[in-house]
Amino acid sequence: MRTRQEAVGYSLTFPNVYEDYPFHDSNWTCMRIRTNKRIFAWIFERDSHIWVNVKCDPEWRDFWRETYDSVIPAYHMNKKHWNSVILDDSIPEKDIRRMIAESYDLCKK
Repeated sequence: MRTRQEAVGYSLTFPNVYEDYPFHDSNWTCMRIRTNKRIFAWIFERDSHIWVNVKCDPEWRDFWRETYDSVIPAYHMNKKHWNSVILDDSIPEKDIRRMIAESYDLCKK
């Protein structure tokens, strides 16, 4: 996964999800759960890469950060509960998908 379209497309595979642009800025895409309006993924371009901010369980937060250099404390978000995943081809797609899915699961409650 490397593009905004891929991240949005994967996010839309979850039930009751829609794409939103709350800042009226096409750089900031958020993926929301329709039933509670919660955002589970922020997708944006920064430093010539697409970034995806995902919510994470604090127990997993540090695992992901220690495993991949391209997973860092979330840009413009609560660093305790959110990570930024930089889509630079250094993280296997299955792990990116897992982080997005875990974020969805945490936010649908």
